[in-house]
Amino acid sequence: MKLQRRQFFQLAAAAAALPVASRLSFAQSYPSRPVRVIVGYAPGGGTDIAARLIGQWLAERLGQPFVIENRPGAGGNIGTEAAVRSAPNGDTLLLASLANATNATLYEKLNYNFIRDIAPVAGILRVPNVMVVHPSLPVKTVSEFVAYAKANPGKISMASAGKGSPPHVAGELFKMLAGVDMIHVPYRSGAAALNDLLGGQVQVTFESTSAAIGFVRAGTLRALAVTTSARSAALPDLPTVAETVPGYEASSWYGIGAPRNTPPAIIAKLNQEINAALADPKLKARLDDLGALVLTGSPADFGKLVADETEKWGKVIRAANITID
Repeated sequence: MKLQRRQFFQLAAAAAALPVASRLSFAQSYPSRPVRVIVGYAPGGGTDIAARLIGQWLAERLGQPFVIENRPGAGGNIGTEAAVRSAPNGDTLLLASLANATNATLYEKLNYNFIRDIAPVAGILRVPNVMVVHPSLPVKTVSEFVAYAKANPGKISMASAGKGSPPHVAGELFKMLAGVDMIHVPYRSGAAALNDLLGGQVQVTFESTSAAIGFVRAGTLRALAVTTSARSAALPDLPTVAETVPGYEASSWYGIGAPRNTPPAIIAKLNQEINAALADPKLKARLDDLGALVLTGSPADFGKLVADETEKWGKVIRAANITID
């Protein structure tokens, strides 16, 4: 029997509404099983620490384990691609970081487009790097460093954790804005770079606060400034680079992303809980110990940060002609 035209459209509308109702119901009960949070780096680093702090909070609040899955390799690209290829149902999340913004330019042939393929969920924190020098360098401020570097072009060695790493791009931005010439010396890790800085083989690095602060407090390295636009609670007496070099800002940041097409209701629920975590006094105190600044806001706010950082560091990478072999 043929359906009347009106009956057909009524049934079609009802059928179309079913998936929507199903998605809303799923979001309300989310999560109903363990959630994995992919980290594109080995355990113990800043990315891993951020994932574990927020994962523990989400597990306690939402009643399901948030399991950290470390997938290191290719500057975080292996873990990111695993997240991109995961089902968009909320069961897989990605700990996003500055590397996702820089890799968009550093790597010519990625199998994904981060801005297109990963939906922003929420920012977590921003961590300053600190500009540190060997104590033998005759400078105690950023302005003295700039004057010394200009008087000794090409004689200062700048260490980093490798080509395209946060300390490297932070140093290249400094060179551009301060108008100084330094020789980049890449290492296989931040620890190796700091080791040679301690030994005096190199003169300066822009390392993470968490990695360098112990040496600064011990007096074995001299801190000149933090790289964020605001001063750090971990080193409150230390000025920012921007106080001497206008417009300078460089920092590592972390947030949560999800595969494209993850239901908006799930993203909204996760965003709400992550913002609640960042407002919690106990968790905030732990982040303060890391010298971190919390990144509260909507998914759109985090998406704008990712887009802005991708554009900003893309310009720096191209101007400095940084390539990954």
